[in-house]
Amino acid sequence: MSPNASGWRSVEIVLKGARRMRVTGKIAEIRQWTAEARAAGKGIGLVPTMGALHVGHASLIDAARRRCGFVVVSLFVNPTQFGPGEDFDNYPRPFERDLALCEQHGVDVVFAPSAAEMYPRENLSWVTVSGITEHLCGRSRPNHFRGVTTVCTKLFNIVGCDVAFFGQKDAQQCVVIRRMVADLNMPLEILVCPTVREADGLAVSSRNQYLSAQQRKDAPIIYEALKKGREMIEAGETDPARVRERIEAVMRRVPALQIEYISLVDPETLEDVKRIGRAVLIAVAARLGPARLIDNIVVDSGR
Repeated sequence: MSPNASGWRSVEIVLKGARRMRVTGKIAEIRQWTAEARAAGKGIGLVPTMGALHVGHASLIDAARRRCGFVVVSLFVNPTQFGPGEDFDNYPRPFERDLALCEQHGVDVVFAPSAAEMYPRENLSWVTVSGITEHLCGRSRPNHFRGVTTVCTKLFNIVGCDVAFFGQKDAQQCVVIRRMVADLNMPLEILVCPTVREADGLAVSSRNQYLSAQQRKDAPIIYEALKKGREMIEAGETDPARVRERIEAVMRRVPALQIEYISLVDPETLEDVKRIGRAVLIAVAARLGPARLIDNIVVDSGR
């Protein structure tokens, strides 16, 4: 069972007891099913994903299950958020495994549209959030967030969710989506869940599977470096330049790691801080072999 160019015809998967998980790639069907759920008095939770699901996504689904009576997971590798030379064609699409994870975690509906279903003609309408998209990842991925905000708006409109669940690992995305929802008076809540990490500290990501065995051993240096930055701030350091230097020194212990940025920014505006005050977001991006890895932590010094 796998999606094709024409999208899904709906299927129904029988789970334990009488409950069923439904799968569709059709906008009309997902709208019908969520409307039925709402008429039955159920709150609707959406977990938007590009598939290649892992324990981090499972934690979002579990949060949605606890909060909402009806849970939708979208599986859609969105072409409009990939730039030239990025990994759209190679992005993992283990569809059968994704469905199995959704079954295990109590998803009600999987929405797995084709690109033709989501973008049936040339897209002329875009949702753009200015300012905060120009920092961090936006510097090297100029049209990425326009694709993210547009597809999220489409998903919110299609599903009609009450709450959408995102992971803190994608901190800038969370800030951007929250601002978009607030600015456009969208009637939903954005709930950000903690980053899920492997035992050695590496933030769980679908792109981790690009790493070779040696690269996988090296990758946890990113979180180790972030922790060193946190230790400095908690010990009283207020100069962001000194913190950046320390983080960079730790990351340089892995010569193969190509640092894209190390930034200390305001958690809401994403602007660089000149002096570390109360709360600061430490965010990094680096390339290790074929994988672009991002991670972050928020440090509240209490000052």
